[in-house]
Amino acid sequence: MEENFESRIIEGRNAVLEAFRAGKTIDRLFVLDGCKDGPVQTIMREAKKHKDTVVSFVKKERLDQLSETGKHQGVIAYAASYEYAEIEDILAKAAAKNEDPFVIILDGIEDPHNLGAIIRTANLAGAHGVIIPKHRAVGLTATVAKASAGALNYTPVAKVTNIVKTIEELKDKGLWFACADMGGTEMYKLNLKGPIGIVIGNEGSGVSRLVKENCDMIASIPMKGDIDSLNASVAAGVLAFEVVRQRLG
Repeated sequence: MEENFESRIIEGRNAVLEAFRAGKTIDRLFVLDGCKDGPVQTIMREAKKHKDTVVSFVKKERLDQLSETGKHQGVIAYAASYEYAEIEDILAKAAAKNEDPFVIILDGIEDPHNLGAIIRTANLAGAHGVIIPKHRAVGLTATVAKASAGALNYTPVAKVTNIVKTIEELKDKGLWFACADMGGTEMYKLNLKGPIGIVIGNEGSGVSRLVKENCDMIASIPMKGDIDSLNASVAAGVLAFEVVRQRLG
């Protein structure tokens, strides 16, 4: 299996409700479609208080398939392996180091190994944090934690509902944004100094149009080979260390 949910699966009504009330970060909640009884409604009310939780209504067969215990009682939750940070935590980390903010925004990375590798790169490149979207992207799973080789303990990861809105808010705080895309300006010709965010797109479709339109620069990575694109985590590494090079320069 690509994904190892064993360490974070929560099954059964009482267990799921207690997880919410204890403040655990719940990435996904699967609920038996059509189930309207009291305990499930209570769980749904708790889920609505947690903006990060994605709720899916599924058939019993799907719950049975996901269940490890066979006693899901119509609800299964997946807790994040690690807690998410807030954008303010990332900016505070930069301020504490007396450095210009440097963030990496990921527009829909779906492979947990890629996300883990990017968090590891972010740590090594001195980025103050990584920002991921709530929907259509992998969260902080056990596989991501393992692939980050411990970096997840040091590099904050924030999860946001809207990447475009987040970019706009960070621009108001003085950051400039460069997205990685083949049709852009060679990265060596761009000024990537100062408060900066780099944006890496989905493994297949790249950076979405709206996100790209809200970036200040489009950075292309010069390539000499016979294939036309880099793996997302490699692209993140190349661009992040160009930021490092320019900052050192």
